[in-house]
Amino acid sequence: MAELTNLETKLGEVLGLAMAAQTATDKVRKLLEDDQQELASMLERMNAEAAETEQRCMALVETFEGKKTAIQDEARSTKQKGAEMLKIYLDEDADALDGFEFLTMAEAGEVGHWAVLREMNLRGGDEQVSQLVDWALPIQERHFAQATDTSKQLAAQEDPVAVA
Repeated sequence: MAELTNLETKLGEVLGLAMAAQTATDKVRKLLEDDQQELASMLERMNAEAAETEQRCMALVETFEGKKTAIQDEARSTKQKGAEMLKIYLDEDADALDGFEFLTMAEAGEVGHWAVLREMNLRGGDEQVSQLVDWALPIQERHFAQATDTSKQLAAQEDPVAVA
């Protein structure tokens, strides 16, 4: 198996996080109540953007001759780790607030990974990586803000003294 550079490893990680985000948004959407269709629409958009991110990452990975499989393996490993976290955090008692709290953590992680990829690429200077980061990072920042804001809105509807 090909050895990956730090940049290539990080590319695999952001690819895996995009894959995991699709699973997470699907799971959280299932936690919504019937009267939360606006939130469902937001999650559908986040899911579609995660799918597009995956596609764009895969198109870039295809250009890494001799390393495609290793980068894809890194992505699958990252996706699996995300799936394990999702399973632990969102158990059978989870509700929409739990779901958006999880998304807040996950989106913060994605923002961090994309920012690290950008920083690594400043010295690496791969123009295609720069273009991908310039496209994806603002989307991830928006997703993080939406998840955080929604978590706070849902928390504001909770009775703080009710037994959990």
